[in-house]
Amino acid sequence: MAAQFVSATSPALGSRIVAEPKIHDSAYVHVFSNLVGDVRVGENVIVAPGTSIRATDAMSFHIGANTNVQDGVVIHGLASGRVQGDDGEVYSVWIGQNTAITHMALVNGPAYVGSDCFIGFRTTVFNARVGRGSIVMMHCLIQDVEIPPGRFVPSGSIITTQQQADRLPDVTPQDQQFVKHFIGATQSPRSSSHCAEVSASIPPIKNDMASTYQSKSASAEVVDHVRQLLAQGYRIGTEHANKRQFQNGGWKTCTPIQSTSESAVLSELQGCLSDHGGEYVRLIGIDSKAKKRVLEKIIQRPEEAPISLNGAAVSRTHSNSSHASISSNGAGPTDNSAAAQIRQVVNRGGRISVEFANKRQFQNGGWQSGGFLSGSNEGAIMSALNQFMAQHAGEYVRVVGVDPVAKKRLMETIVQRPNGQSGGSVAPIGVATNSVSASRFSAPSVSADLSSQVQQLLSQGAAIGLEFADQRRYRASSWTTVPMLSGRSAGDILSTINRFIADHSSDYIRLIGVDTKAKKRLVELTISRPGNQSAPVAIQSYSAPSSNGSTASSAPASSGGLNAQAADHVRNLVRSGHKLTLEFADVRRYKINSWQTAGVIPLGGSESSTMSQVQAVAGQYAGSYVRLIGTDGSKRRVLEAVIQKP
Repeated sequence: MAAQFVSATSPALGSRIVAEPKIHDSAYVHVFSNLVGDVRVGENVIVAPGTSIRATDAMSFHIGANTNVQDGVVIHGLASGRVQGDDGEVYSVWIGQNTAITHMALVNGPAYVGSDCFIGFRTTVFNARVGRGSIVMMHCLIQDVEIPPGRFVPSGSIITTQQQADRLPDVTPQDQQFVKHFIGATQSPRSSSHCAEVSASIPPIKNDMASTYQSKSASAEVVDHVRQLLAQGYRIGTEHANKRQFQNGGWKTCTPIQSTSESAVLSELQGCLSDHGGEYVRLIGIDSKAKKRVLEKIIQRPEEAPISLNGAAVSRTHSNSSHASISSNGAGPTDNSAAAQIRQVVNRGGRISVEFANKRQFQNGGWQSGGFLSGSNEGAIMSALNQFMAQHAGEYVRVVGVDPVAKKRLMETIVQRPNGQSGGSVAPIGVATNSVSASRFSAPSVSADLSSQVQQLLSQGAAIGLEFADQRRYRASSWTTVPMLSGRSAGDILSTINRFIADHSSDYIRLIGVDTKAKKRLVELTISRPGNQSAPVAIQSYSAPSSNGSTASSAPASSGGLNAQAADHVRNLVRSGHKLTLEFADVRRYKINSWQTAGVIPLGGSESSTMSQVQAVAGQYAGSYVRLIGTDGSKRRVLEAVIQKP
């Protein structure tokens, strides 16, 4: 037998004498395999063509009885490092009995593979021990660890820490049956008659495998990956690519999966697969501590039928209860819902914002910001979220939790998809007392919450502005910014806001709070939406208070002169000794709050003369908006009132 595989250079490697392999007479070693050095091959071992087993540097390899070393396997070893075999001797590589080292696998010593093991295609075992009866599936890396006996390693796993190895599940009878059939179907005896017998037996074996191992579908394999990654403390991510991007390696990251619950992760995975139908999707295992990937596996291809994770066999029964299920730390399904995540962010002092995207934008990762949700408690935030979802029916909507101090995102969860499905692990969000029907949507008007928001911004020395957008620009997040509001008090600001809302009833309007020193925005709050039928609330400061404490409201001037409300404004300002200024704007400038000075009324005049002057200036700008400005001695505005409209 030795003459079949020992090459002319095998007795000596350079100037060193290399031991010859020791092969049992019953072993089958193909003529196209290559064995070099002290390789000890046991009874009935099969070494397939294209195999390279090189025990140089006086190292010893042991391959136990009835073991199957298949095509393209490489077994090698480093000069240093040894393992103790079952016979008590020291080896560079020990492979036990009844073990299968399958196609293209690499075993690099020091390495120990116990009896009754299965090492899958293209799997690498280096500086590691694989315990008796363990099954290592395809494309795995086992390095610097000891796999306990009887453990199952899913395809694509990277096991490089002992903690990962200890968390591996036990082998099930179904797994053992699969390995048994696989090894039986790939035996290649030297006898042609035996080959014929094996060939005749392969069809029924394949049928048996199909019926027995049906649960090992693509869906079940994905579930296994998810379960193992979560059990080892890893996070789950996904990436997608169309055919062109796939060819160029241009993967795009999908929305991160924050949940650590198996059911919630599978639900989000199913949503990702649905969102990117006709594209490549791959599953990513992430070691968040080491900041590295431990798994990359394609789970969907354009040419393949979509898989259904909901119908997969999601429960694997293990004899060892410590690996039977993944602990959720006592958290129920609700704790994994978007509502629970929002609650956690709010309790931590974070803020909730929303983003939306149509199908094309979603595929390109082009999310559009919808601003922060208003509300001081969970119910108000959930109500605002319901309104936003209703407004963006047929689009993707995701909730983002933001830490305003650290300026980082705390969570991202998709809560709505175009097909009506919710994202994450929840149904469409709703709060019993605050939910809004999708068929009817009304936005909040100026309220006490806005009043307090304006007051708070002013107390911080912030400037306040407004932005507006029509339906098309709102969807594209293209807002038009108007000049900063010039009022010095909360009443002035709210008065201007009310007027602006009334004039832009068909637009979206949002309030902007700006830190002028740091040149950054503090607040973005949508305060009005199209179709808002609720009238603005009555605000004391909508009109300037008179000197005697009475309150007047702005009203347009008639063609015959100032009406009673405008006359009251003028009268109160004159009595208080305030300076009067008039401003005008056409329709376009009015919409962007760009006023021009029409004239200044001299101080010291009587009420009647001042009234006449105001009326005369307003008459010069017939067809335009005209507003009256009252200023005190410190140049602070005490009144802004529109007294004429086109």
